[in-house]
Order: sequence, then structure tokens, then C-alpha cells
Amino acid sequence: MNLRNKLILSGILVSMLFNACSTKKDAFINRKWHALNTKYNTLYNGDIAFEEGRTTLNDTYQDDYFDVLPVERLEVSGEIKLDSEDNNPNFLIAEEKATKAIQRHSMDIKDEERNPEIDEAFLLLGKARYFDERYIPALESFNYILNKYSESDKLNEANIWREKVNIRLENEDLAIKNLKRLMKFESLKDQEYADARAMMAQAYINLKAPDTAVQNLKIASHYTKKNPEKGRYYYIIGQLYNQLGHKDSANYAFDKVVELNRKSPRVYMINAKIEKLKNTQITTENKEEVLEYLTKMELNRENRPFLDNIYRQVAEFHLEQESDSLALVYFNKSLRATQDKPKLNALNYENLAEYNFDESIYKPAGAYYDSVLTNLADNTKKFRDIKKKRDNLEDVIKYEDIVQYADSVVTLYQMPKEEQLAYFGKHIENLQKEKEAAQKKEKDRITDGFAAFSKSKGGKENKGKFYFYNITSLGYGQNDFKNRWGNRELTDDWRWSDKSVINSENIALQNAAGANDSLNVVSEDEKFSLDYYMDRLPTDVAIIDSLKTERNFANYQLGLIYKEKFNENLLAAGKLEDVLASNAEERLILPSKYNLYKIYEEVESPLKEGMKADIIANHGDSRYAEILLNPQAVLADNSDSPEKKYESLFKKFNDQEFLQVITGAEENINRFTGDPIVPKFEMLKANAIGRLQGFELFKEALNYVALTYPNNPEGKKAEQMVAEQLPKLEPKEFSPETDSKGTSNWKVVFPFKRSNNEKALKLMELLAKSIKELKYKNIVSKDIYNLEDQFVVVHGFKSKDFALGYAELLKNNKDYRVADENFVVLSENYKIIQVHKNIIDYRNTLLTPKP
Repeated sequence: MNLRNKLILSGILVSMLFNACSTKKDAFINRKWHALNTKYNTLYNGDIAFEEGRTTLNDTYQDDYFDVLPVERLEVSGEIKLDSEDNNPNFLIAEEKATKAIQRHSMDIKDEERNPEIDEAFLLLGKARYFDERYIPALESFNYILNKYSESDKLNEANIWREKVNIRLENEDLAIKNLKRLMKFESLKDQEYADARAMMAQAYINLKAPDTAVQNLKIASHYTKKNPEKGRYYYIIGQLYNQLGHKDSANYAFDKVVELNRKSPRVYMINAKIEKLKNTQITTENKEEVLEYLTKMELNRENRPFLDNIYRQVAEFHLEQESDSLALVYFNKSLRATQDKPKLNALNYENLAEYNFDESIYKPAGAYYDSVLTNLADNTKKFRDIKKKRDNLEDVIKYEDIVQYADSVVTLYQMPKEEQLAYFGKHIENLQKEKEAAQKKEKDRITDGFAAFSKSKGGKENKGKFYFYNITSLGYGQNDFKNRWGNRELTDDWRWSDKSVINSENIALQNAAGANDSLNVVSEDEKFSLDYYMDRLPTDVAIIDSLKTERNFANYQLGLIYKEKFNENLLAAGKLEDVLASNAEERLILPSKYNLYKIYEEVESPLKEGMKADIIANHGDSRYAEILLNPQAVLADNSDSPEKKYESLFKKFNDQEFLQVITGAEENINRFTGDPIVPKFEMLKANAIGRLQGFELFKEALNYVALTYPNNPEGKKAEQMVAEQLPKLEPKEFSPETDSKGTSNWKVVFPFKRSNNEKALKLMELLAKSIKELKYKNIVSKDIYNLEDQFVVVHGFKSKDFALGYAELLKNNKDYRVADENFVVLSENYKIIQVHKNIIDYRNTLLTPKP
């Protein structure tokens, strides 16, 4: 072929290719050209990116086996996503490729798509958006296929994907209606039919119709050809049967999962076995068989990734068999094996917390409850329940510590000196033995380590070298480190193998016991010195009496906590009986007796009548005796109730009768000891003290409320005030009273003795009259300063000159003639005077003329 013909042929081919690139010509070559480019170029790359994104999701997604699994393995954040946001870059690439295929290769000619691959592009576009959690744009893509491509072979798939979106958008009823119509009028392939039934099952699960969901999942598991899906569907069926209370049917479904063995993910099989065990009632006949089954699961090497769940099941088995020590071991094993499973951690910590609480080991119980809270989502019912338990336990820990310490000290104090010396001598002897045993163990470990390494090749080749170049020494150090810590990465906090999990055996107990408190550090010499212990034993009777008083109050509080908050009547009765047997203060005796009577009444104890008779005979004029004699009358006339007393005192507080509030609050605190209203009286008293006696005593009173009632709303409020408000009130320095018009607030103050109250009231009337007649907008008040003094104050002057002018006008105007002593003060300085009760300092600083 000559050159001329070659050029002609090349031109023809170029022309054909150019014409084929057009999306406006409905020619065979155009359709084939764009279809091939769509399928084997853009869509091919888009499908690869989509599958990579889906694989990433599956690899990172963790199912929550404590709840019914979703039919589809997809983690949903629940956040509203914009088009500019993406969860996974692979889905963004897939969307870009699908969009590119549509924009470059769509052949929409006479309102008909001539490129047979464009429906695939829209399907990929919708799927990518779906997995990116942008459901409305995804819905648009699937609806476009259904409306535009009536002859597409992807219509059934698009229908199913559209209903997936509707379910995600909580339109379950619409999804069920559409899926039923699809299955009725369309011919579906087996896998499509399985997918449709599975989505219907998810809709019914969401609508709380588990029985209907089970039927749909059974059909889906029959028609699907994908074994991982079969395993998942069977497992969900088992969970739903458990919800319905049909344990036999649930176990049959779990058996189906186990039968699949390696054909579906192993995690389904392990959890199915565990669920079967939970559904099995342990008897004396099958106890050994169940334990052997669990042991085999534990020892199977293939089950290592699932040991956290297996260990927990073993722990629950031992707990049910009352083998508490073994149960604790396995709960801790489960914690150490758990990786990023907060619900499992929370359950394990809760078991450990409850065990320690039941055994009256309160500090570790509190630490374990703290760990439960760190593994629960905030603002959930479970979180609130555990938080309430933990808050209640705070008081238990505090008061039990007080009782334990006081009992120990009082017991030692009451011993003869010879017994005291013998007691501390034995303690020192035990410490010495522990120290020697620890030293021997450490020495043996070091010797064994060097001996083992010196026999190795590295040890033989490096004898006699300088320490840092001696492989023997370095090798021993490495071995010793690995023996102690295992393999550790060089990161911050390298000592914690799993930084998301608090080691229950170490951290929780150390935090609870205050092991890192430097104030508790005792030197080695002191630890083994008899004089150290004897010198710290109190000998003053007043100190011992104080300890007994604290112990009695703590026992009383514990009795109320166990009774009211934990419903532990036996523990509560024991504590209250200890109060009565310990020569307690009078204020604790009557409420202790009454609460014991209520406990005896609740448990139907024969001691009830005796306690009732005791209260009526020995405390006949008390409110408790009135309640026992005539409860209906007391309820009808509750004027003497704690609430009414508080309302009366609060009114007096508003009327500035602060001394009556303080004395009345103290009287009611003693009278209603143990009543939940006592912290309110304490808080009212603290505020009255602040108003009457100033900042320092107010600070002391607030701190007392915060420390005494840390878990009560008033205690928490007091703690917040100490942290936030007191620092703002603490400054005593007065501001310079330069007259900056329009930017400050000034007052005219008339001091009076409180004994001269009648004259102060008359002045208030006169001042109010002058303000009205002069058409001022000021306000008059009477403010208590301290026990002896009070102020009549005119508020609201915009400048010092205005305030001085008003005072001068009152003095000279014939209608008023107010000759009473007064002074003008900046509002900020008046606040300092009232807070710190330092008017003398103010007079000396700002009112005394400077020479």
C-alpha cells in the first residue's frame, strides 16, 4: 500500500473515531464506543474504588453482639452529611468516576438513553452516596434509574437499594409496601429475592415486629448464595427468638450458624456458641460437660481473637456456681483480652464493682464503677443508673472510712500498753518478713536471668566487656524488661498495653486507695520503728471522744444510706443498732430508733412493737411519737414538717432576719438529723452567715456544706460557689472614687444602729416621698450590715455629683430637712463593704480627708 492510500485510510479512521466520540449521534459505532469506554474505563475504576471502600468498612466495623445485629454491616454515625463531606475517600472516587461516566458518555437522544451502561453509572453513584451516609442524594440516583431506564436489567437492584435508603431515612412502612409490590409483580433472581426479604426483615426489626422479621430472614437465608450472609441471618434469627423468649428455637438457629463453620466468619460461630450456653440451664448433671465445652473453646488457638467473650462466659459460669474467686480471675482476664469493646468492658467492670460492694470493699467498688462509667455513653439510662450508684457509694466510702479509722484507734487506745507494744511489734515483724521475702525473690530472679543468658551464645562471646558494650548485661536487661512488661512500643504511657482500658487489678485499686498520695509516704526507718507507731497513737481523752462522735454520726448516715438508697435493710439495721449501743449524742438516738422501727416494720420483725413502745415511752413529746400514735393527724396538719420549717426560715432570710435564720437553721438541723432536707438548712444558714458576718465566715460555712454533703445538690452548689463565686468576692481593695459621669453607679448611704430601727423606717418613707416629688427614678432600701448596724440606701445615681447634690438638697430643702449622717459611695465599693464588713477601712481610706 502506497503512501497516498495510507494517508487516505488514516484520515477515514480518524474521521470515524471523531464521529464516534459524539454523544449526539445515534449510530452503532457511537453506542459501542461510549458503552465500552463507560464499562471498561470509568466504571471499572469506580467499581474498584467502591469495593475497596466497602472492604475498608467491613474491616473496621465492629458488630455489637449485646444487641440485635443489623442485617447490613454498616456503621451509621447518625450525623447529617453535606455533599462536600465524605467518610471514606474510596467512595468519593467511586462517585467521581460514576459522575464522569454520566457526563462524558451519556447519550440522551430524543429523551431516550442510548448508552446501555449509564444505568450502571447511576447505580454506582447511588451506592457510593449511600455508604457515604448521604441518603437523599442516593435516593435521587436510584429514583432516576427507576424513572428513566424502564428497560434496564438493573431495575430490581435499584428498587432494593432505594428501599435500603428509605429504611435508613426511617420510612420503614413505605419500604415494606414497595418491597412487597416488587416481589409480587417482578421476576427476581434468587439473590435479589434474598436481598429484598432481608431488607424487609430490617424494616420489621426497626418497627419492633421480631416475629415477622424472623419469617423474612428465614426466607432470605434460604435463597442467598453467600455463606457469610447465611451465617449473619441465622445469628439474627437466634437473637430475635431470644427476644421473643423461644430459647429452643433460638438454639436451633445458633446451631445452623455453628454448622456453617468456616464457610461464614468465625465471629458468628463463637458468639452463637456463647448464646447457646446462655440459653442452657446449668444443672448438676451437665455442669461438668458445660465447663469442659468452655475449656475447649478457651484452649482452641483459632479462638484467640475472641477470648474476651469466652473469658466472660467462663466467669459467668463460675459466678453462677458460686465460685467467686475463679469468676473474678476470668472477669479480669476478659478485661485484659478486650480490645476496643466498651460494652464488654462496662459489663466486666460492673460485675467486679457489684462483687466488691457486696463484700463491703467499698473503695475498689467505687473505682470499678468509675471504670464502668468511662465505658458507657453519656446521657443513657444505664449511665445514669451507674452514676447514681457511684454517687451514693461516695458517701458510703467516706463514712465507712471514718468508722473503720475510729474503731481502730479507739480499740488500740483501750488496750493496755503491753498489748499495744505487742500489737505494733507483730506488725513490724510481718513487714520485715515481707521485705525479706521480696528481696530474696528479686535476687533469685536476677541470678537466674544472668545464669540463663550467660549460657547462651551471646553471653559466652561477651564476657568481660564494659557494661554498655556487654551483650550479656544488655541481653539480661532486655529479657528482664520483656518479662516484666512484654512487648511495648516507644510511646507516651508505654506501661499501658491498652490505653483505652483501665487495668482493674492495678489502676482502679491504686486510685481508690490513694496510693500516689505523697502525704501518706512513710520512710523505711519509720516503717520498722516501734516509737513511730506509739507516738502517733492518741492519748488525749478529748480526741477519743471526738472520734467516737464522728463514728456514731457516720454509722447513722450509713444506716440511712443502706436503708434509703440501697434497700439493704440488714446492713442498715446493723449500723443503726451500733449507734444506739455506742452512747451516741441525743440528736442521733431518736431518729435511729424511728428508722429501726421502719426497718423492723418492713421486714416484719417481732422487734417492731418493742421499738415503737420505746419511742412513745421515752420520747413522747417528739414528732416521731406523734406520727406513731396518730399518723393521719400528723399528715393532715403538717405545719411542723421540715418543709414548712424551711419555708418559714427562707421567708425570714428574705426579710433580712439573718440572726433568726442562723439560730433557727441550727435548731432544725439538730431536730431533723438524717432528713434529706438538712443540707438545705445548712445552705440557708451559710448564706445568712455571709450576709451577717462577712466573707471569711461565709467561705468557711460554704466549705463545710461542700465537704459534708458532696453528692447532694446543695453540696455541689456550694462546691461550685467556692470555685467560681468566692474568688470574685475575695478582693478587698476599694476602687478610687473619681467621678466618671455616665459610666458608674453611686449610692447615698445613711448609717443607723439596728436599735434605732423606727427612725430608719421613717427616713425610708421620707426618702421615697422625695424621690416621687422630685421625679427621680432611684430606689430606696434598708440593708442589714451586721448585728448592730444597718444602712438606709438610695440607689441608682449616675455620678458622684448627682449623689452629692441629692444629699445636699435633702439637707437644705425645707420640705425634708434630713440632717442624718450620710456618705456617698461607689456601688463597687459598697459591695465590698457589705461582703467584707470593712466600713472602717473604707472610711479611713476614702472618706478621711488627706492632709
